[in-house]
Amino acid sequence: MASWTGVKASFAALCALFISTNTAIPAQAGATPWMQTGAVTSQPIGHYEFCQKYRGECNVRSKAKVPPRVTAGGWAAIRQVNASVNRQIAPVTDIELTGRDEVWSYPGRQGDCEDFALEKRRRLMQKGFSAGNLLMTVVRKPDGEGHAVLTVRTAQGDFILDNLDDGVRLWTHTPYRFLKRQATNHSGRWVTIDNSGEVLVGSVGN
Repeated sequence: MASWTGVKASFAALCALFISTNTAIPAQAGATPWMQTGAVTSQPIGHYEFCQKYRGECNVRSKAKVPPRVTAGGWAAIRQVNASVNRQIAPVTDIELTGRDEVWSYPGRQGDCEDFALEKRRRLMQKGFSAGNLLMTVVRKPDGEGHAVLTVRTAQGDFILDNLDDGVRLWTHTPYRFLKRQATNHSGRWVTIDNSGEVLVGSVGN
């Protein structure tokens, strides 16, 4: 994959290109299509509270496995779920919806970013995808704001379902810095993402 060394375009221009052309931003040479996770880390408070309400969903234990190769039908289901949830739910902040921050819940007609991701996770599980391969993930947007997306683990790489993008993109082809995600072997635990700094877009503007 070509290196972006020497590119002098502003970060704003890169983001505009990403949005307007709907094409992926290349990662640095050596970045892998899979996130490398590290130590157990703090569970987001919103997810902790979600788990108090939906205990069964946060106590799923999965054996360590190589992620599956997704078929053409599987990819069609992933794309359909991502686009349909984005279309059916109106984005609003937790403050606007509930009067407080960090409220993670299954959405009705409105929801915040984590609500979109939870709903996509639920719908894909209903279609037969494993909980251990559908992982809530916390990232930092280019403007520094926190954001939540859903990571789908596959043999082809880790792909992101995002309420800000109807495309399904390899994690290295998004404009985010990845912070942490659910553990693959326990849906109530979270782990660090150790190789996020290897992705070019993770360090633009530093």
